[in-house]
Amino acid sequence: MATSSNLYQVESSDQFQQLLSADLERVSLLYFWTEWAAPCKQMTQVVVELSEKYPKLLSLQIHAETHSEISESFNIESVPSFLLLRGHTLLTRISGADAQNLTEAIKKHVGSSGSAPSLSYTDKSPAAASAPAAVVEKLETPEELGIRMRGLMNQSNVVLFMKGSPDAPRCGFSRKMCDLLRHKKIEFSHFDILTDESVRQGLKTLNNWPTFPQLIIKGEFVGGLDIVNEMAENGELTELTCSA
Repeated sequence: MATSSNLYQVESSDQFQQLLSADLERVSLLYFWTEWAAPCKQMTQVVVELSEKYPKLLSLQIHAETHSEISESFNIESVPSFLLLRGHTLLTRISGADAQNLTEAIKKHVGSSGSAPSLSYTDKSPAAASAPAAVVEKLETPEELGIRMRGLMNQSNVVLFMKGSPDAPRCGFSRKMCDLLRHKKIEFSHFDILTDESVRQGLKTLNNWPTFPQLIIKGEFVGGLDIVNEMAENGELTELTCSA
């Protein structure tokens, strides 16, 4: 699907590579989306309008779950997400439904003479600028982080560490976990790991589990989506939560 000659719906990895490599001097917008993420509906229209306004821009709409291999290669962890590239060089990365920043970034790199300096050759996010010394917060010790994580894991009988919130999940696996728990009529609280990098990385170590979502019952790690699915099928999940 395309509403203008510079806007493409990516259908395969081969097509993606061909489009991206056709002109290495051209600025490309990679738009990662899914149909279940409500903010994507608005941002899809924004992308259409920006593509029409800037015909020199190559706009590629990429379904983040259908083309997970592309999403993973660019470290996409939530939708909507946007990357601006010149050839294979990253110019900027924008996460979330931030139409203003997206518009300003495209205007900067496409609407100008095109001489704006690019960042390093990478598909990772640029490092955040250091905060002034006067406002740097005291770093949390490993012991303090451990205590805080244990407190979060015990905030209720069933806790889901996920990307986003139950009403606005920011990854497909988190959405499926919420759907499963709601289908089983299991009450749960949640914590958005995208809001706290220390907790996000610390839980990977504490629970010896590298991905999210993570389900906690009575303060103990139970598993990720696949394990919880199996427990739901064999009745173990209902039994465990009823005794919680």
